[in-house]
Amino acid sequence: THGRRWELQLKGAGPTPYSRSADGRAVLRSSIREFLCSEAMHHLGVPTTRALSLVATGEPVVRDMFYDGHPKEEPGAIVCRVSPSFIRFGNFELPYSRNDVEGLRKLADFCIARDFPELQGEGESLYGDWFATIAERTAVLMAHWMRVGFVHGVMNTDNLSILGLTIDYGPYGWIDAFDPDWTPNTTDAGGRRYRFGWQPKIAYWNLTRLAHALSPLFNDVLPLEEGLQRYMDRFVEADRDNAASKLGLLEARDADVESMQTLNALLQIGEVDMTLFFRALSRFDAAAPATAQIDFLFAEAFYDDEKRAQVLPGFVEWFQGYAARLLEDARPVEERRASMDRANPKYVLRNYLAQEAIDLAEQGDDTRVIELLDVMRRPYDEQPGRERFAAKRPDWAKSKAGCSMLSCSS
Repeated sequence: THGRRWELQLKGAGPTPYSRSADGRAVLRSSIREFLCSEAMHHLGVPTTRALSLVATGEPVVRDMFYDGHPKEEPGAIVCRVSPSFIRFGNFELPYSRNDVEGLRKLADFCIARDFPELQGEGESLYGDWFATIAERTAVLMAHWMRVGFVHGVMNTDNLSILGLTIDYGPYGWIDAFDPDWTPNTTDAGGRRYRFGWQPKIAYWNLTRLAHALSPLFNDVLPLEEGLQRYMDRFVEADRDNAASKLGLLEARDADVESMQTLNALLQIGEVDMTLFFRALSRFDAAAPATAQIDFLFAEAFYDDEKRAQVLPGFVEWFQGYAARLLEDARPVEERRASMDRANPKYVLRNYLAQEAIDLAEQGDDTRVIELLDVMRRPYDEQPGRERFAAKRPDWAKSKAGCSMLSCSS
């Protein structure tokens, strides 16, 4: 543990005060997904809770996977998840809702003393610095999610960590064909509140709810407003850093941020696989013609040949500008490529990969879970012989339950 404090939680072990009237159990499929994804995110460099163990209980659990009136028995399991703290934004809304200012203050003081020992001062000044720190950590987390194409699926205040960690892996998903409007959560399919492109905005909204809950600790709301501004400033900064690292630039100028926005629009129109495209981008040769390289480097990243043909002229124009920008940067090619490969993973936990492992595990075969965990421990490495785990979503997975859309059912 390297001298660090860790809290342990057993998810699926049975009734607790938090399970309310439910049975407190968990099914194998949701437990595998949480186990694999929390570890995958850690090795991607994304702040996250961790998974210590996954155990099948051997007992059936009845669940209605899509809440459509079709419950069935599924294998049960328990995940032991670990974190320095499991305190969430929502924990502060409870005493606020009860007008329990003293309880709110005690919780805030406890959290600061235990989890933010670097903060000094007292009173409103300390609370203001604390809220600003939470805001900055949340901004950095959102930038990480956007960098790797992760979609949480249920970004309510109960699922935002006070430490800026990814927490509560439910109906999450990974972007295959680039689409800012995609959500993996069936219950979010109508309004798409938690869609990929809105995650930074929803995080900001959740911070406003946290600020509202903490407001009784302040005589003046200015520190809270300043903290919210810190979130916006830090996210813009981190998002700019994302553009530079994903494009292989020494730094991102305003024009580079605009170029990234143009590229994202092309990726969406062309239904281009986000992970495959950016991984291949490091092999782009700024001195060679763009058209031939699009065919050679990025052919596997397209899901639809007609849409590929539709966006080809736009891609050619974009790559011409990108080539000029790389030549202007004059960065050594091997240095640029290595840097890009550290920012753009080759392996992410695509939903269909997790579902394949779940299907086998439900039949008593855990070898795929173990292998997938090992692959995800080195997401930025080439790993010869494991290329199938880097393949784009197959056609059969586009409409298969557990691969394209999920629910909060655990």
